[in-house]
Amino acid sequence: MERTFVMVKPDGVERRLVGEIIRRFENRGLRLVGLRLLTPSREIAEAHYAVHRERPFFGELVDFVTSGPVVAMAWEGNQAISLVRTMMGALKPELALPGTIRGDYTTDIQTNLVHGSDAPETAGQEIALWFGADGLTN
Repeated sequence: MERTFVMVKPDGVERRLVGEIIRRFENRGLRLVGLRLLTPSREIAEAHYAVHRERPFFGELVDFVTSGPVVAMAWEGNQAISLVRTMMGALKPELALPGTIRGDYTTDIQTNLVHGSDAPETAGQEIALWFGADGLTN
């Protein structure tokens, strides 16, 4: 079993797509083990996107993620990280295939609805950042 972190970004919450996104992951057989609705602090957002700190878009990204509520989730299942990333679709809207979350619902690279961990190490760090040591169900 593998765990991964998923965040529905402010645009996804505003567009009322949280239920649809959860439904897709549940229908695929993944198990929801953590869920929080919150407006992230700048500190959490900057820590989450720290890998991009030196990139020109870092400030915009942090501003966007802190602009409204997000839904932070932890999912569990066989190959959860790769399954979630496949289901999310490509980051660039023009490359996101129909049937993926981004392919069905996005047209912009920044307001792309969801974030998902890209590796086991990242998933562990992100889950710890957003849920703490004991914030998940077993």
